[in-house]
Amino acid sequence: MSVNWPSIRRHGTTVFGLALLVGAIFVVQREFRSLKVSDITAALEAIPNHTLWVAAGWTVLAYAVLTIYDRLGSVYAGKPVSYSRTSLASFCAYTLAHNIGFAAVSGAAVRYRFYAAWGLTPVEIAKVIAFTSLTFGLGGFALGGLVLVLEPEVVPYLGTNLPHWAMQSVGVAMWCIVAAYLLLSRVKPHFIAFGHQIDLPGFRMALFQTLLASVDVAVTAMIFYALLPPAEGLTFIRFLGIYVASYTGGLVASIPGGIGVFDGAILLGLSPYLPTAEVVGALLLFRLYYYIIPLFLAGGLFIAFELGQRRTLLARIGPMARITESFEVPVLAGLTGLGGLILLFIGALPVKGTLMEAWAGHIAAGASHFASSLLGSLLLVAAYGLVRRLRLAWGVGLFLLLSGAFAIWLRGEAWWLWGAFIFVAALLAATRRGFYRDAGVLAEPVSPGSAAALAAGAACAVTLALVAYGGPVREESWWQVVMAEDAPDSLRFTVGLCAVMLLYAALRLLRPARITPVPWDDEARARFAALGGKPPTGADAALFLDNGRGALAFVKRHDVWIAIGDPVGDATAVIWRFRDLCERNAVDPAFFDVREADLRIYGDLGLVPVAIEERPGRFLVARAETAVRVAAAVG
Repeated sequence: MSVNWPSIRRHGTTVFGLALLVGAIFVVQREFRSLKVSDITAALEAIPNHTLWVAAGWTVLAYAVLTIYDRLGSVYAGKPVSYSRTSLASFCAYTLAHNIGFAAVSGAAVRYRFYAAWGLTPVEIAKVIAFTSLTFGLGGFALGGLVLVLEPEVVPYLGTNLPHWAMQSVGVAMWCIVAAYLLLSRVKPHFIAFGHQIDLPGFRMALFQTLLASVDVAVTAMIFYALLPPAEGLTFIRFLGIYVASYTGGLVASIPGGIGVFDGAILLGLSPYLPTAEVVGALLLFRLYYYIIPLFLAGGLFIAFELGQRRTLLARIGPMARITESFEVPVLAGLTGLGGLILLFIGALPVKGTLMEAWAGHIAAGASHFASSLLGSLLLVAAYGLVRRLRLAWGVGLFLLLSGAFAIWLRGEAWWLWGAFIFVAALLAATRRGFYRDAGVLAEPVSPGSAAALAAGAACAVTLALVAYGGPVREESWWQVVMAEDAPDSLRFTVGLCAVMLLYAALRLLRPARITPVPWDDEARARFAALGGKPPTGADAALFLDNGRGALAFVKRHDVWIAIGDPVGDATAVIWRFRDLCERNAVDPAFFDVREADLRIYGDLGLVPVAIEERPGRFLVARAETAVRVAAAVG
């Protein structure tokens, strides 16, 4: 039986990330069962003012260390950039990537915008990006190996379920990887890998890379550690192990800010040392210091930089909208997903003394644990659709955010919490034009399978509403009902099946239709010409919209597929459909010889433009990391 490696490559990371998220949600739900909002408030109030200032100082130092990454990266690329400039690029890139995590504003795309404006070539920019990425990894391997060798038992879950010798072996292997990199930097200036020459920095720079990255990880961990109260047995080296494992889990899950996964791992790792309320209080402040405040600062600096690059456009209203469009939608998708997680977590808090306890009947059921868990799950699905800029997801997201605000108000929670849901809903409503894609189920004929899935989803939604209204399970989340050993088997089966079917139906609504390219033969060229396009030469295949209103031709080059020329017909739909096709085939999308008018759409995909010198006003668009390779492939 052969292994389907392309399928594993395409879906493995997503499935693993979802598994981590589900596990983290379970941990947080369990820890929150006996927690009250007042307990968290009391824990926050107990933190001394001088501790807050100390944590703020560690935060400044952490970002100061990060700025050195880009300075060294520009030196490595052979095009040194002043420290003031690299500091700006580094701060904006790391902050936006840490918080949002989506391709539209990834660290690579943000760096490309800065360094391209400062005269670096795509090759030099790619070297800066590779250097900064590698530097961060070296720190994680060096400190991670140290923790696994000295304190293997502190790693959440794994430390208590795997032999210590196995964990220590992994730690030694991580050290060997770092040592091999240092040794190669000492004896070889470059080597060939996958057909490309990799230039190594000198030994001194490689050693400084490793030390710098280790200091960066340790200082960032100190922000969190400083906010925790003293706890017996919780030394910094033990906390460092918990932090590195939790942060790595958040990165692997590919979730913005590691939301849910990082938090769940931290709660699990610190549970033997501190009460949950004190950990949650420190966690909230850590996110405020390291994520939220820098996000607003970096966003402002990035917009100011873009405005400075487009002074001729300042007289119009449009520039600000165009500048922010590339990352406003990913931010809103992230906030919507965060809202879903909040509903999941809040549903685990007791309801004693709330409006929900005082009011009986169907109104109280609307704010129950059971209903809140369903609302939160559906909000996570809606965030998936928002990332893909679907009009349907925009409407569903608005409805679910307002429903979540109502549920939180019924519970009698703090006004700022339900107010935050209304605020996000207002932001979402104001960005209607950012969602321009039609969901496949609405834009194309509904297949019998889709119709059956939607009908089953509607039936499941009604069934779950009746179950929640019945009363016995309203104090449990839907998956807790499924796992409850004392619940009737028929109830567990019904709730589990209905919840899964409901979420599947929601995903089906927001899923692009199956995409099948056609060979670039005489028939395809005739169809292309009939749409008003000039058939390019040398294409391997063509992609046509199902409604016949758009198409493009492309070539296949190993791990990147390159569209040739401008799409014909509905450009927005064709570009996104090509992106979906590439994603399904685990390759990178790129577009060659395209017009400036569509650059905003390409930017939404996280791609960066490179001007074609021989053809003014025409561009090559690709990921910053692959732009040089694509240029060589089409050159």
